[in-house]
Amino acid sequence: MNCIIIDDEEMARAIIEQFTLQNNNLTLDAQFSDAIQAIKYLNQHHVDLIFLDIHMPTFSGFDLIQTLKDPPKIILTSSDRNFAIEAFEYDCIVDYLVKPITKERFDKAVNKAIQFKTPPTISKTEDNKESKKDSENDLYVNIDRRLIKIDIPTIYLIEAKGDYILIKTSGKNYTVHSTLKKIEVKLPDDLFLKIHRSFIINIKKIIDIEDNSVLIEKDVIPVSRSNRPELMKRLNLL
Repeated sequence: MNCIIIDDEEMARAIIEQFTLQNNNLTLDAQFSDAIQAIKYLNQHHVDLIFLDIHMPTFSGFDLIQTLKDPPKIILTSSDRNFAIEAFEYDCIVDYLVKPITKERFDKAVNKAIQFKTPPTISKTEDNKESKKDSENDLYVNIDRRLIKIDIPTIYLIEAKGDYILIKTSGKNYTVHSTLKKIEVKLPDDLFLKIHRSFIINIKKIIDIEDNSVLIEKDVIPVSRSNRPELMKRLNLL
């Protein structure tokens, strides 16, 4: 695979360059300290793999990915573990290397890139259906620098708590640094509904509804006046 390195740190580029030269599966075509120059190069050359730093002045690694119409395989490099969750939102990202990078970990990421298959191109309508189908299965959350897998159908309540959200499932509760808005787009519409500015519920888990509140498990959750009509519309009323 031919590859390029994009990193504003000279030492980081030198280490990755050395690792690429030692790996028989890689051919290093170019390296850049500036994301804008890298974009110009990518618009004119085919690249199989990018080693991409997240933190760069004026233009981050995620900014660069979003500018590419058809991004190649990407291995993110960063000294910050906190972007691992966001990295999973991009189909093109193969792995996430935390600096300082070891040769063993580098080679493991390259092997993943070799085996990685780009998802097939589908229409926007199919894309929406596929996204919902995928989102009905599982969700990864970042807790104490670990990615924890949650089976989405087991979630019955999500509550906003300042800069955090509390995710309640049938087996365990999770406190995650995130917002309701961010997690709402990850949830399947047929299961979840925001019924209050601080609460999202799994409508399949509702036990009963009384006045302006719903009972889910042992939690009584308020329903705002503006959200009540949508809730009633979603229920299978007799």
